[in-house]
Amino acid sequence: MKKVFAIIALMGVFTFGMTQTMSAQDEEAVDTAAVEQVDSAAVEEAEPAEAAIPEATKEEVSMYKQLKTKFIEGDAGFMAIVAIALIIGLAFCIERIIYLALADVKTDKMLAEVEKALEAKDVEKAKAACRNTRGPIASICYQGLMRLDAGADAVEKSVVAYGAVQASNLEKGCSWITLFIAMAPSLGFLGTVIGMVAAFDAIQVAGDISPTVVAGGMKVALLTTIFGIVVALILQVFYNYILAKIESITAQMEDATISLLDLVAKYNLKK
Repeated sequence: MKKVFAIIALMGVFTFGMTQTMSAQDEEAVDTAAVEQVDSAAVEEAEPAEAAIPEATKEEVSMYKQLKTKFIEGDAGFMAIVAIALIIGLAFCIERIIYLALADVKTDKMLAEVEKALEAKDVEKAKAACRNTRGPIASICYQGLMRLDAGADAVEKSVVAYGAVQASNLEKGCSWITLFIAMAPSLGFLGTVIGMVAAFDAIQVAGDISPTVVAGGMKVALLTTIFGIVVALILQVFYNYILAKIESITAQMEDATISLLDLVAKYNLKK
């Protein structure tokens, strides 16, 4: 899982770097186009080609360019911090989702095999059924069967203790997700304060409170706030899904442990 997290983080950083490079290239292209003079004949020839482009494609391209433009206008250096918070937060979310997907295993078949093995007084076969099943539920059942000879109380204590360990493993990394959920809007509000300070500096230098003087700083302030809130909302959706998945697996663990304790009690009565 650490390798998966590292790969996702690197991919996010590289993607962000490529986006920054593309935005810089777009700015250079705009400057070059402003200097060059375009022939009227060339413009007339280009008009049919532009008309052939589907309207949906034009809208998608314009939306992407608008997003990049707003990102740069919101102070690319400061907005990069918000983007990095999104990338790292998503990396933690994806790592947890993959881990929980692998941990969510149906154990009905395993418990049926354990029940048959205990009825036949074949403890080793019951342990083998747990070993051959993936997930925290199978691990808990295996730990309980390891102490079957010590009595039902020992099995129960083992199941409870190891269940707490597995539950903590399910929640590992969630604190980092909550950190980035809290950081994203905070960074946005920090950008708002910085933008306001820049606006007041511009007013002080110009000696005038005209809309033109204030607009630049206010625009930076609002854009950083918007991006920070959007990042927090995206991470919050993933975090709620992860919590729901953890609750589901925890309920399955509790149900399986109760079933195991019942099977152990029946096994002890038949001894």
